[in-house]
Amino acid sequence: MRFLGDVGVTASAVGNHEFDEGYRELLRMQNGGCHPVDGCTPAGRWDGAAFDYLGANVRKESAAGPVPAVRPWTVREVDGVRVGFIGVVTKETPSVVAASGIEGLTFEDEVAAANRAARALRREGVESIVLLVHEGSDVPPTGRPDGCDLAGGPGMRIARDADPAIDAVLSGHTHAQYVCSVPDPAGNPRLYSSGSSFGRVISQVDFEVDRRTGDVVRSSLRGDNHVVTRDVPPDPATQAFVRTWKERVSEKANAPIGRIGGDITRDPSPAGETALGDVIADSQLAAMRDAGGQIAVMNPGSVRTDLVYAASGAEGDGVVTYGEAFAVQPFGNVVGAVTLTGARLDELLEQQWADGDENILQPSANLRFTIDRSRPVGDRVSGITVDGRPVDPATGYRVVANQFLLDGGDGFTVLRDGADRVLGPGDLDAFIAYFAAQGTIDPPELTRISGS
Repeated sequence: MRFLGDVGVTASAVGNHEFDEGYRELLRMQNGGCHPVDGCTPAGRWDGAAFDYLGANVRKESAAGPVPAVRPWTVREVDGVRVGFIGVVTKETPSVVAASGIEGLTFEDEVAAANRAARALRREGVESIVLLVHEGSDVPPTGRPDGCDLAGGPGMRIARDADPAIDAVLSGHTHAQYVCSVPDPAGNPRLYSSGSSFGRVISQVDFEVDRRTGDVVRSSLRGDNHVVTRDVPPDPATQAFVRTWKERVSEKANAPIGRIGGDITRDPSPAGETALGDVIADSQLAAMRDAGGQIAVMNPGSVRTDLVYAASGAEGDGVVTYGEAFAVQPFGNVVGAVTLTGARLDELLEQQWADGDENILQPSANLRFTIDRSRPVGDRVSGITVDGRPVDPATGYRVVANQFLLDGGDGFTVLRDGADRVLGPGDLDAFIAYFAAQGTIDPPELTRISGS
């Protein structure tokens, strides 16, 4: 956040991950202060973000009714012209964030909130308006940075239906890359683009403004997605910044936590099982055994990178460091357990296709099942066993998962209804403890899920 402020970021729509540690932590990141648990950083007290977090559709209750939970919009002067920036986050945030992180908040429809903010900006005399939206469209794997080959997703509805006063829509969330022109409700062309993810693409938007009206000349709108290359001279100030912070965290980041016998990756089997997902599920089950845990499941979306055998630094081949483990699970989820009957466990596994997309849960070593994608949704899972024995529909089983899943994340609402919830350690702590207990972990065979 300090770096983004230093390079001139002026506004950012909140994304779902801004709520990973809850609303109060988002306010601390915006306004400043030290972390209530971890304390201050080596740089001292955090001064707060130099840019504005925006979320016009994030609301909280008050005595007067729903009010903004974060700033809806902001205005910047660019070459003598006032430009308004509106921010909205996907209305699906409650399904992809732990419930504890958004307690007391509601997430309105993106278009309705953006339109309300646009009207407010126009009352302030602002006619040049940009919508920043943490939601977007999908593209096929062959999609080019400046192409507009969209393959679904809710972002197009927002870009098409938002108030005609909004001149451009810059999107995210789907990690896609595209530059499109779409008609607004008045039939005028509107820029709709997305700049990939992880800083791989920089979106440049150019336009002319009629200084008489203060509004964007729509025919002048041009978008260009620049692919970021590594052949530019490094910026000395940024080099120094990165070096300073790497040194500050190096002792913790470089500390070994265990070893692996080979690459443990997120590469899926034909059934959708991954070695790293399996290992994480095993680690979470081990962490909750004393709390009665019997089986564990892990959502693949929370596994963010691979563990590779080759050394990334001076630690040596096969050595896993704290920093590498953190990169795998960076969200700070808590591990917990709930009780589901065998019948409800079957319902849970059927929810791997509940939203029209496939999201295969990664099982602990003692949970086995078969999938058949040729069968109708709701009837694709069979042969469920726990510890080698067929699941009894009436028997209760203690199912372990991270809190995101236990709160119904990724559409797995069955877990939200589980009985006798008990929470345990953080997911990263469980992962590290599992390495300490195992010593060396070899890539597991991908045989826990059968079928195709």
